[in-house]
Amino acid sequence: MSILQITQGIFRLSATRTLNLNDLTLRAGESWAVVGANGSGKSSLAKALSGELPVEKGRVSSQFQRPARLSLEQLQKLVADEWQRNNTDMLSVDEDDTGLTAAEIIQQEVRDAERCRALAARFGIEALLDRRFKYLSTGETRKTLLCQALMAQPDLLILDEPFDGLDVDSRANLASVLGELQQPGFSLVLVLNRFDDIPEFISQVGVLAECTLTHSGPREAILQQALVAQLAHSEQLAGMTLPEPDDASAIPPLADAEPLVVLKDGVVAYNDRPILNHLSWQVDRGQHWQIVGPNGAGKSTLLSLVTGDHPQGYSNDLTLFGRRRGSGETIWDIKQHIGYVSSSLHLEYRVSSSVRNVVISGYFDSIGIYQAVSDRQIMLANQWLDLLGMQAQANAPFHDLSWGQQRLVLIARALVKHPALLILDEPLQGLDPINRLLVRRFIDVLIGEGRTQLLFVSHHAEDAPQCITHRLSFVAEGDGYGYLQDAL
Repeated sequence: MSILQITQGIFRLSATRTLNLNDLTLRAGESWAVVGANGSGKSSLAKALSGELPVEKGRVSSQFQRPARLSLEQLQKLVADEWQRNNTDMLSVDEDDTGLTAAEIIQQEVRDAERCRALAARFGIEALLDRRFKYLSTGETRKTLLCQALMAQPDLLILDEPFDGLDVDSRANLASVLGELQQPGFSLVLVLNRFDDIPEFISQVGVLAECTLTHSGPREAILQQALVAQLAHSEQLAGMTLPEPDDASAIPPLADAEPLVVLKDGVVAYNDRPILNHLSWQVDRGQHWQIVGPNGAGKSTLLSLVTGDHPQGYSNDLTLFGRRRGSGETIWDIKQHIGYVSSSLHLEYRVSSSVRNVVISGYFDSIGIYQAVSDRQIMLANQWLDLLGMQAQANAPFHDLSWGQQRLVLIARALVKHPALLILDEPLQGLDPINRLLVRRFIDVLIGEGRTQLLFVSHHAEDAPQCITHRLSFVAEGDGYGYLQDAL
């Protein structure tokens, strides 16, 4: 029987940080979930288990022959590499798209077309095998990389945040498939920040805090301790206030009666395949919308129309903040009224920048800072970092933060202006329970001020803020999607 055993293990993360795994034994056939807060060392633990992070002190002994690890960071790099193949988001007429297909991504390490198709069918993505990987939705890319990891038939599979970015049905399907993988010679470790993402088949749970494995044992005993910590922290959020906006008078006011968004018979298509298919939708004053639907339905495409980023916005009857798209407005005329966070923005924020400057860039709607910053903006950014408990990292490089900490900073970036329209596309992805409570509290306070309206996308129904007044649902119809709009 294969065993991985770590005794008094100390793993060097930086000049000042270490990962401490005092006593961890993982046996073949066991299923584990390791849960921890953002920045607690979860991704480093995944690397330690896979053998990618060498031990500095202590002892590591592993009899597993084929460990495999999959993470959000790996997905981010692969998507970025695929876009870089053409070095553009828009192909010219005579330029070939050299991006790899989903089938080619799955078979990058192990070539076996029959096994590739069988795994794709198991995850419900067989119809996507011939599609370019970079055009897939977040959830579809996640499933593709899971298939890639399983191609080599690993005996130890370590999945870092496997459920983030997946809709409800996809999460249930993935949990079911992972449960079916259980066999005597196979071990599974899920690295999670949501206690409620732990599948039923998981028997052992570990908890990381401040880069130390503090608890491990039977699932029920550990979860009871975790719930106590969550409830205690939620009480501390009462009475929270947000830092002020910088200079509200610098942004032109909007007419009180004007809808913020009007889309009439909207159509977005690629190669004659409709992504949005005759959607008419309007966001009136005082409305807060939740947008729901499965991966690949077109939710993020709709949001890119609203943010002014999608080129097909010009070919649609689209009015944003009282101005018809293509009537001479600039993209900055649109973005000055918007605060925005999404997985695509997270991917695009590749410039070298300090944590504080990422927050400050929200005042300028830019990725990076290219103009003078005022003392007041620096002061307000520091106040936001105080709320996040990240003042000590203010001058650190943004990309030195953990994935979840980066997401928190980008959320603060979206909120700093107290915008007229706050667009949150899966904002809680990658966040642990404590930080999800914190972000939901931010939203409640901001909406309570009465100047901001919300568009909120999440696959987790429990994540929706209480302020939601309307729901736009993408519903499967034949080969595409139809739309349901409801007042709640």
